Amino acid sequence: MNEIMLKVRLRELTLDKISHFSDAYIAESNMGILQNILSLKEYKDAQSIMLFFSVEREPDTHQLAKIALADQKKVAFPLCFGAGLMQAHVVSSLSELRPAVLGIPAPPESAPFLSPDEIDLIIVPALTYDKLGFRLGYGGGYYDRYLAATSAHTIGITRAQLLMDQVPKEPHDIPVKCLVTEKEVYHCPTIMSMMN
Repeated sequence: MNEIMLKVRLRELTLDKISHFSDAYIAESNMGILQNILSLKEYKDAQSIMLFFSVEREPDTHQLAKIALADQKKVAFPLCFGAGLMQAHVVSSLSELRPAVLGIPAPPESAPFLSPDEIDLIIVPALTYDKLGFRLGYGGGYYDRYLAATSAHTIGITRAQLLMDQVPKEPHDIPVKCLVTEKEVYHCPTIMSMMN
């Protein structure tokens, strides 16, 4: 089975596992993930943060966004376009977000634009990760392209019960620099150190 087919199968298995999580575990892990992010020096030092807007049973990012705004940080969300392209646009309130691609709330195109090199910290979505920071994404390719264009500190968030030993990799995959679950914070090796 090639890497692409393996990813498709793992997405199915992961989505099934997520569907069986209890509401209590979802709430507990959301709180643990939030606390671990807030404890990070990279969060405290960041002046600008790009978040994804969590939906359904994804790790919650709404509370983090509200805290970051209260902390006077620039908070951006992705606005997706065709061909797997996206831009970061700054909001001052979650109420500015409107349903966009796949119904996921996004900022209006008129919101202030933040270039990839102006972002200090990016919270990267995925179905799950492995401990090297590689992600099992949703297959759209938006973040693969975006992460290649930024030097921001990247944090992946996932629930501890979803963490994998190894995620199938393709040549274009870029690992996050830090991985946060409700139980632990993993500082992932860099691409260069993995090549040595």
